[in-house]
Formats: sequence, C-alpha cells, structure tokens
Amino acid sequence: MFKPRRRKVRIVATLGPASRSQEMIEKLFAAGADVFRINMSHGSQADRAEVIAAIRAVEEKQGRPIPILVDLQGPKLRVGSFASGGVDIKANQLFVFDTNPNPGDDNRVHLPHPEIFSALTVGATLLVDDGKLRFVTTAVSPERIETKAMVSGRISNHKGVNVPDVVIPLTALTAKDRSDLEFALEQGADWIALSFVQTGADVAELRALVGNRAGILAKIEKPSAVQYLDEILDQADAVMVARGDLGVELPPEDVPPIQKQIIAAARAKGKPVVVATQMLESMITSPSPTRAEVSDVANAVYDGADAVMLSAESAAGSYPVEAVSMMDQIAARVETDPSYTMRMHFNDTDPEATSEDAISAAAAQTAETLNAKLIVCFTSSGATARRAARERPTTPIMVLTPRLDTARRLGLMWGAHAIRTKDISNFEEMIAKSKRMALRAHLVTGGDKIVITAGFPFGTPGSTNLLHIAKIIGDELKAHGK
Repeated sequence: MFKPRRRKVRIVATLGPASRSQEMIEKLFAAGADVFRINMSHGSQADRAEVIAAIRAVEEKQGRPIPILVDLQGPKLRVGSFASGGVDIKANQLFVFDTNPNPGDDNRVHLPHPEIFSALTVGATLLVDDGKLRFVTTAVSPERIETKAMVSGRISNHKGVNVPDVVIPLTALTAKDRSDLEFALEQGADWIALSFVQTGADVAELRALVGNRAGILAKIEKPSAVQYLDEILDQADAVMVARGDLGVELPPEDVPPIQKQIIAAARAKGKPVVVATQMLESMITSPSPTRAEVSDVANAVYDGADAVMLSAESAAGSYPVEAVSMMDQIAARVETDPSYTMRMHFNDTDPEATSEDAISAAAAQTAETLNAKLIVCFTSSGATARRAARERPTTPIMVLTPRLDTARRLGLMWGAHAIRTKDISNFEEMIAKSKRMALRAHLVTGGDKIVITAGFPFGTPGSTNLLHIAKIIGDELKAHGK
C-alpha cells in the first residue's frame, strides 16, 4: 500500500507537452502531485486518451487512487480579423464593434457574438486581449456597439474579448465541450471543470449531462460568478478560484479579498476549493520561484484551500518536476507552522443541525482532546469524508470506501487519505478494519488511539450517526509485523 503523504493540502498538476509521458507523470507524482489536470483547450481527444491511460498506469503501479480533472474549454469570445492584421488604437478614440463580417480597419471590427449585442448596455466595459485594451460602450444596437477607447494599444486578429459588467445569455457548454465531456466521461474522468460559469444555471446544465458519473468543479473566473457564488456552490461539487480571468475582468486589487471570500464560502458548504493561475509562474523558465510567488502559495494554504494548482509551470515549462516539488515544500512548511491551525480556523464554520454534522464535529474535537493519531471515516458516497475535512482537524483523516470512483474524487479534498476496500457489515468488522488499514498505511503504532465515524445501518449513504474510539494494542502490531 502506498504510504500516504502527511501534507493535507493537495497539489493539482496540469499535464501538457512537457509532462505527458508516463515516466514524467511518475516523477510528478513522486514530487508531490496528487491530482492531474487535462486541459481540453489543447490537443486532440486521441492525445488525451493516451495521457489518461498513462495516469491510470501510474495509479496501478503506486496503489493509490489518483484523480483526473478534465477542464472543458468553454466558449471563447473573439473579435474578427483586420485587413492589415491589426490596428493601433489611441486613448479616447471612437471605435465600433459590429456584425459586419468584412475585415476591420482603424474604425471598426467584426464581433461575431450576437449575445454580446443583446446583453451590453451603455457604460459597460469591453476588454480585448486579456484586458490590455479597454473600451467603454457609448451606444448599442443589434448591429453595432459604439465605444470609446480608455487606453492606447494595438488590437489584432482574433484577440479575446471579455465583458465583465453583464451576464451574457450564452451557454457555458459549446458543441466542442459536449463532445469533450462525453469523451471524458467515457474515459472515466473523476472531475469535470466548467469554464465561463456565470450563474448556478450553467452548472445545472452540466449536471443534467453528467449526473453522478463525475464531480463538477465550477471555475469562478467572472464577476457574475462571484455575485452568484452561493447558488453556484449549491449546484457544484467543488469550485476553482481562477485568478487569471478574474484579474482581467476585475481590478487586480479586488482578486485577493475575493479569493478569501470564495475559500471561506466553499469551506462553509463543505465543498473543495482550488486556487489556481500564476502560482509559480516564473518557474516556467526558471528553476526557482520568486519570493512573492512563494508567499502567494503559502497564503492560499493558510486560508484553508483544499488544493493549489500548477498550469503552464507543469504543462509546458522547463522545470515541471521542480515546480511540483517547490509547491510541495511550501505547503508542507506552512502546515508545520504553529499558527497554521489558528489561521485556518479564523473563519470557523458552524456545523449544521444534523446528526451527520454533529458526529463529524465531535470526531474532530474528540481526536484533539484524546490526542488521537487518526480519524477513520467509512463512506460510500464521500459525504462523511467531506464533513470530516470541512472541520479541518489537526488529526489526519483516513477514508475507507468500497467505491473506486469515490476514493478518486476524494483525492482533491483537504487531508483525506482515501483507500478503496471492501465494505463492512457489522460493528466488530468496522473496528478491526479501521485498525488493520491504519497499520498498513503506516499511520499508527502501538498505543495510538483512533476515532472512527460511520453510518448505521452500514452501507447506507449519507447516514453518519456513529462515533467510536479504539486503541491499537501490541498483539495487533505483531499481527502486522510491526
């Protein structure tokens, strides 16, 4: 059995040209990667099938469930082309975006997205090329958007467009996304990341297609998603703080407090939250990060994020293994800081008035009071483990589940070491299996106490109602050759 990592925060590594081979995936796993992300914006489905097969081969070799996160591209809003390839815009210049498909010039360009024309209002902002160019709308009709440029710059063919001030009546799922989704589900992806989420309805649309075949992770990258965060969290299984697009559509100074807001809201609902984008950006070309990047990763860990993510650093950079190793070292160091637990519990989440939440909260308190070495959760759906992790206990969490898909999905969750094992049928078997699996995983030794939570009747999803304290005795150590 794979010896579990002591680090509670998870590391998501994006795979790409620099890291798609099985050999490199093994190196990234050894360096600390817990979850592998596949970005459907690049490459073919056939290429992605090879990468997924390589991940599963590493999983089989390591004997530990490894989650696969497939990230759907989502709609891409872009301007059309220019007769000269691009034009220079001056601040305060008047410029028109219209429905005319002819090549653009110094005064206008085609915008092939009628949804924007119907949603935009006077005074709203249009951003082009990741916000390098900003235009304020002065007049709108079904055929043209008249604007004034706020800054000088160059606009060229097919640059991206962002519309931060309005909800665009556009589905988050394109025809390509639907094809990629079916491919991902056929390949056994554990998590599906949804881009361009604006409201909870976008997540509900994906849920109707996915059902329970995978977890849904909503990327919070638009101001409207922040506005509708609660309803998105109600629909999604997890969220991502996608700081790249958030930093384009919102003032940069707004992103840090919004990151903390999203983390706190997700934790309150017991949903995993991932912090992503530009975490160790300089390591794309450098073997070491900047001090500011180290602090950025550390702050996400202090805030209680379930996972931190590498994008181009591991997908296309020159130092993918070093980037994962550095993130691992930062997270591990933060978790040894005596103030870490206090900082994580600065925004404590009160348990709901249910037996399941009461048991999970009691388990964390009992483990701390008794100095127990382990909390053991028996779960089928993963609900018991999510409640346990929501408490952010100082005690490690071992999750025992008969379902491989549940074990894999829980690999994204803070502190949960998930093991697939046969289900239990009675109280005595619950205690024996807890001790046996804890010893096999090298998480306990003689004299250690463990706190066990489960649902009775056993095997009933979502019925956590049992808490038991057990102790590892000498004879049990001998039976396992300890």
